[in-house]
Formats: sequence, structure tokens, C-alpha cells
Amino acid sequence: MGFTTSNEHWLHHLPKKLISNVVAIAKTTKNIAMDDPRRVIHSFKVALAITIVSMFYYFQPLYNSFGVSAMWAVMTVIVVFEFTVGATLGKGLNRAMATLIAGGLGVGAHHLASLCGKIGEPLLIGFLVFIFAAASTFMRFFPKIKARYDYGFLIFILTFSFISISGYRADEILELAHKRLSTIAIGGSASLLINICLFPVWAGAELHESIAHNVEKLGHFLQGFGAAYLNKSEAETNSKAENKSSYFQTYKSVLNSKSSEESMANFARWEPRHGQFRYHHPWNEYVKLGSLIRQCAYRIDALNAYFNHDDAQKLQKSQEEFRDICNKISLESSKTLVKLGSCLREMKYPSSSVNPHIVSSKAAVKTLKTYLKSHSLYNQHSDLLQIIPIATLASLLIDIVDCTEKIATYAYDLATLAHFKKDCSNDFAKKSAKFCVNKEQKGVNQVSQVGFCPHVVIPIVALTTIIDSNSSQSSDGQHSSED
Repeated sequence: MGFTTSNEHWLHHLPKKLISNVVAIAKTTKNIAMDDPRRVIHSFKVALAITIVSMFYYFQPLYNSFGVSAMWAVMTVIVVFEFTVGATLGKGLNRAMATLIAGGLGVGAHHLASLCGKIGEPLLIGFLVFIFAAASTFMRFFPKIKARYDYGFLIFILTFSFISISGYRADEILELAHKRLSTIAIGGSASLLINICLFPVWAGAELHESIAHNVEKLGHFLQGFGAAYLNKSEAETNSKAENKSSYFQTYKSVLNSKSSEESMANFARWEPRHGQFRYHHPWNEYVKLGSLIRQCAYRIDALNAYFNHDDAQKLQKSQEEFRDICNKISLESSKTLVKLGSCLREMKYPSSSVNPHIVSSKAAVKTLKTYLKSHSLYNQHSDLLQIIPIATLASLLIDIVDCTEKIATYAYDLATLAHFKKDCSNDFAKKSAKFCVNKEQKGVNQVSQVGFCPHVVIPIVALTTIIDSNSSQSSDGQHSSED
């Protein structure tokens, strides 16, 4: 009786469950399509390519020319057609070259084995298949081969084994190799042409946009962190800390970006010149810059994990001067990263608009170190539990400033190697353009005002050195006047 009742209950709710599952699938489909409409376009492009190459089965003249081997064209489209042009081109060239080389070696192996008689022929073919399969599989462990040619070596093993073994029983091995090479070339060409001509997605542009967006994510976090934890009002801290997830969680996608960035960099090397991306574009610099961005993101993650609402209240009880210094560091670092991301996205030299914020953040770090060296925090009446959040915050912010400066340096190197546009539209650039470095004296670059130099950029280290020199000279002057 109980079993029957449970079955009736399950059957009664079955339509509702089916409807809810269908609605959930529809919502997921809609969200995926709206998140990136190019996915829908990519699906239609793949379907179009498969439909075109499938015509080999339906047109009798084409079917008579290729026969059953036409299926390799369909298989090539399914395997080769990727989301980006670089991935499609890389896989297509790997498949074509591997098939060509393996086909030639397979024909040669069959011809060589046929000279050994009926007994020696299968033994020699088996030996050659073993040697080539073992060598190709081992070479796939090489890092550079793994990154760019892994698929090609896999296809080489498959094609060589297939042609060698088939050739042992087939009399028309040359015709077999020719048909397979032709159908693979047709499938690969159809995939590549459709992917390039119809709404192309370039791996290089995707990598460039991803790096710029990741830099901005870190800048937005630091901006929100200063507003949530380092402001002067405790009530304001409480209200802003409640909305922490709205802007604090975006940086976490940067932590797991290594594999996607390396894949896009490898695919971008296969792509022809497009847009502002030239031949031999410095894609390795993007990988290096992405590594530095992740290092900064790890420190930001530690900062976000350590500080909670209670820590924010402890900081409110600390000295106002300390909070102002930390807020200054966080704000200047955030401006540096946001402007770096904007300059990278627009492919402009970043130094003219970023240098002032880097100098300001480093000056704030010096002020913070001077403040921490004083005995105002570490007197005998200080509570250790109040000192720990302050010391932790200072240490993490100092590390973030160092990472930000390294990111700016690598971004400037990338701009130089990639020939980014030199923008002299802002006031700082116009002032910097009036100065040219003429000589070095005592390790400090001397600058003299000359005529307008439209493409002069003062490096970050030079600006910092000049400011440090000026500050030291002014302090020496004050000491001498006091004496």
C-alpha cells in the first residue's frame, strides 16, 4: 500500500518537475547566450561548415571522386573548428602537416616492407609502427611541443598507424593516402574560411582584452577596499561593507586565468596580421604581464580574506593619520591599475598618465614606513590584538604597491615592443614632452627644457629618482638652515 502511494505521489509531481527542469534549462541557455552572443554565432558557423562538407555524400560526382573517404572532411570540421581563428588555424595546420608527413612515411614504410617478403613484411611494419608511435608519444612531453604541436603529433600517430596497417591489406595505398589528404584539406579550408570571413573571433584580441580587464578588476577592488575599510566614518564602513560582494568578488577570476591566457597566447601566434596586431607581436609579454597581475591578485586575495567587518572596526579605532596614509596608498594604486588597464585596452603608452600615481603611492609608502618606525603604535600600553591588523594591512599594501610598479614597468615594455600609440593629449604628457634627457650625472638623469619633443616618455624609475633627489636636497637644505 505504501509503495503504491509513493508511486502515485511521484507520478503526480512528475509533470511539475519536468516543467521546472525545462524552465531551468531555458534560463541557463538564455544566460549563456546573453553573456556572450558570439557563442550563438559560433554554433551557426560550425553547423554551416558541417553542412557544406556533408554535400560530398549527396552530390554523385563528388561522391564518386572521394567515396567513403569523404567522411574525413566532416570529421576534420568537427575536430578543427574552434571558437577563435588562431585555434582553428593552429589545429588545421597541425592536422594537415601531420597527415602529410605521416602519409608519406606510411607509404614509404609499406613500400620498404613489401621488399621483405610475406614473412618479413608484417614484422617490419609492426616494428616501424612501434618505433614511430613510441617516439611521437615521448616527444609530446616536451613543453614547447606540448604547447603548440601536441595535436599534430597525436594525428601523426593515428595517420601513420592507419595507413601502414591499411596498406598491408590494400593494393591502392597511394589512392587511399591521396583521398584522405584531399578530404582533410577540404574540411580544414572550409572551417578556416568560414571562421575568418564570418564574424571572426581573434585569440590575440581576446588575450589583449583579458589582460586589460584583469588589471582594471584589481584597481576596482582597491578602490572599493579603501571606501569600505579606510574611511573615517564607522557607520559608513558598516553600510559599505554590507555591499562588499558587489565589487570585491570580481578579482577572483584573475586568480585562475593562467591556463586560459597561455592557451590564447599559443593560439594568437598562429594568427595572421589583424587590426593593430602585427606579425611577430610580443605575445610572450602578455603572458609575463598576466603572471604579475596574478601575483598582485594573490596579495589582494589575502587582503580580502584577512579583513572582515571586525577588522574594519579595529582600524576605525586606530590613529586617523594611519588610516589616511593607507587610504592614500590604496587610492593611488587603484588609479594606477585602472589607468593602466585603460591604456592597454586602447593600445596607448601608459607612462604619461600613470607615473604621477605611482610616484604618489611610493611617497605614501615612505610616509607609512616612517610612521610605523615611530613608537606611537608600540608603546607598553598598546594592545597586541590591535597592532596585528595594522601591521598586516601595512605589509600587504606595501607589497601591492611593489606589484603595481612591476605591472606598470612590464606594461611599458609591452607598449614599446608592440608599438603602441604615443598619446600626448593630456597635460602631463604635454609637460613631459618638453623635456629630453641629455646626459647622466651621479646616477640621476638630468633633464633640460628644449623644444617640443612629441614622443618623449620619461621612465618611471627616472621620475622616482628625480623626486627622491629633490626631496633629499630639500631636507638637507632645511637641516643646514637649522644649523
